[in-house]
Amino acid sequence: MAYSLTINGTTHEVDVDGDMPLLWFVRDHLNYTGTKFGCGLAQCGACTMHVDGVATRTCVLTVEAAQGKNITTIEGLESPESRAVQQAWVELQVPQCGYCQSGQVMSASALLTQNPDPSDADIDAAMSGNICRCGTYSRIKAGIKMAAKDMKNVGGNA
Repeated sequence: MAYSLTINGTTHEVDVDGDMPLLWFVRDHLNYTGTKFGCGLAQCGACTMHVDGVATRTCVLTVEAAQGKNITTIEGLESPESRAVQQAWVELQVPQCGYCQSGQVMSASALLTQNPDPSDADIDAAMSGNICRCGTYSRIKAGIKMAAKDMKNVGGNA
């Protein structure tokens, strides 16, 4: 069956099995490999993309369910919040191995878009389920706080 998917601002008419996870379509058919496969159970966050602006686990979201939604992968992330998060990640050297980081950045960017001044509890809630095997959680939280502060200092909060 044919589906229409809008990914990173481009509409793709695709003829794939509607039960295919969006993650596999994006990686295997569009060759956007920044979003990673982790657990396949929506438990680790490596597959996080934005679906209508919400951080969403795409290893369990089907192509059929994604049809008609605005999907953003790490490759298409361009918001002021995402730029602030990425800059903070670089300044604080957040990643170690980096495997989980696209999912971490996607979740952090969605958080700051919805809540430009998150508390520690807000950060913990938004980032829960994003697993970092290297254990860089304190740097991730510091990066989110730095990005929020930077957004305030430049009059951001898009």
